[in-house]
Amino acid sequence: MNQDLSIFSLVLQASLVVQLVMAGLLITSLASWTVIFGKLFGLRRVRAENEVFEREFWAGKNLNDLYAEATRRSTSSAPMERIFASGMREFMKLRERRVTDSGALLDGSRRAMRASFQRELDTIESNLSFLASVGSVSPYVGLFGTVWGIMHAFIGLANLTQVTLATVAPGIAEALVATAIGLFAAIPAVIAYNRFARDIDRIAIQLETFIEEFSNILQRNLGQPAQASTVAGGR
Repeated sequence: MNQDLSIFSLVLQASLVVQLVMAGLLITSLASWTVIFGKLFGLRRVRAENEVFEREFWAGKNLNDLYAEATRRSTSSAPMERIFASGMREFMKLRERRVTDSGALLDGSRRAMRASFQRELDTIESNLSFLASVGSVSPYVGLFGTVWGIMHAFIGLANLTQVTLATVAPGIAEALVATAIGLFAAIPAVIAYNRFARDIDRIAIQLETFIEEFSNILQRNLGQPAQASTVAGGR
């Protein structure tokens, strides 16, 4: 391709509407990559923190000690640790109020953990809808720029008495650049969205499994005195 038909020249020669479409898609692509890298490192950190807390939990440490540690580092703790803390907090409050009904104790703790689980999942899923929107909308925005550019090129060709491939090619080529940029923005967003959605589903299953297992531990300890019911049991 000669210098006149280079990508940079085509962008500069495009109509104002097509240039605005290209600029918007490039900005969207940059924002998409920012979200992708942020989500990639964020999910990796969540998995690592959950694994660390899960090992500590199943090591048989006293639940009071685990709860005290979770309370101290509430802002930097793992999602699983915050879910544990919310369930343990509700369980201890109900025991302090002399609630003796085992069903009420378990239901209260489970509801607290489910509410915390939903908050954690909402946080983990943040910006995921943005990637979905970029992946689904960007190709159509690029196609709009292409259609507008081709229409603008044919309007310009209407005033020419002799039309050759050399006169048609630049206008069509600069219009097709918009579609290419739209696909450049959409393809990574779609791939990343599918990958992150699968990883988040695995994290959600892990957290839900922990809620059930911790509920079983609380149920086993309901028959013990309040001081003794804070020792984690085995799997």
